[in-house]
Amino acid sequence: MSSTSQHSNFNNPTQFVEGWYWALPSRKLKVGKVKAVTLLGRNLAIYRGVSGQVVAVDAYCPHMGAHLAEGKVEGDGIRCFFHNWKYDDRGICVDVPSQGKPLPVCIKTWQTAEQYGMIWVWVGEEKPSSLPFVPELEQVDCDYMLGTRFIKNCHPNVLLINAIDAHHFNTVHNLPLEIVFDSQDLNKAITFSNTTRGGDDSWLIRLIRPRYRNEVTYSMCYWYGSTGTVTLGPDFLHFYIIFALRMIEGGKTEGQTILVTPKRPGCLGWGVNRGLLWLTQQVGNYFAKGDTQVFQTIQFDLKTPTKADASILQFIQHVNRQKALSWGTWEAIDSPETLRDRHSSTSLML
Repeated sequence: MSSTSQHSNFNNPTQFVEGWYWALPSRKLKVGKVKAVTLLGRNLAIYRGVSGQVVAVDAYCPHMGAHLAEGKVEGDGIRCFFHNWKYDDRGICVDVPSQGKPLPVCIKTWQTAEQYGMIWVWVGEEKPSSLPFVPELEQVDCDYMLGTRFIKNCHPNVLLINAIDAHHFNTVHNLPLEIVFDSQDLNKAITFSNTTRGGDDSWLIRLIRPRYRNEVTYSMCYWYGSTGTVTLGPDFLHFYIIFALRMIEGGKTEGQTILVTPKRPGCLGWGVNRGLLWLTQQVGNYFAKGDTQVFQTIQFDLKTPTKADASILQFIQHVNRQKALSWGTWEAIDSPETLRDRHSSTSLML
């Protein structure tokens, strides 16, 4: 089974799934400042107006193509550096100094949101779906810490399947476990929850198993084929890691880990959470260190799937069912299902 085809989303460097993608850390964008951001092949200017709201617009002024990140923020709008045309937070031109009045000109704006210390941009024309979240923490007020930022020499889809590659926990991480994943497709997201057996030969498993009522807790939730959340740990204390990924030139990955824990009250709770977030980062580093070299050299092409690869195949199918957009233009691409339907309709008319 080939990992990609002409109309496949999975591991495809020319297209991606419509959804929320991280743009930059919130702390990097102060009120009244603008940043140039290249996201999935498209150039944006992202700024924070005086109200604190983040606005993302296509980078180039419709007048002569000057980059708006070279301009300045005024109120909740942005003014181009070159000829001082001003656009409001809806992208509408509201001032052209040389004309004395605005012109009927607009720039494209993209919806933004802030969560877990990151600015996210909704890439697509449809109404935004949920921001990526950890299922256990959907209604919970959380503390967070930004972890490692990294670049990998493989596609975000390939990087995500590492966490559901059941067999590699034996071969790479030396954990003598038999892991079986149960999956649930949630339309825009897909979850994988584990059942584990064995592990009595591992000092780590022997240490933590008495703290579990049932099997070792280890579950994933994948959003838009590019952002994954991992939940693991004993019943009384779960660790939560978000892997916010985005594709960069050549089908490679730029990623940011986000460490999350439920907010605890008071100064003591703040201190406890700082320690827990640090510990969460160490747990993530433990599992990441063995795979680093693999993702610098891998040429993924799953031609010989085995029984242990069942969860990977489910993820590939999930990604391929999602709405596809084209790299750089962000234009919609017909899915294989749409193409089949169109072909069937044409055949009937003939």
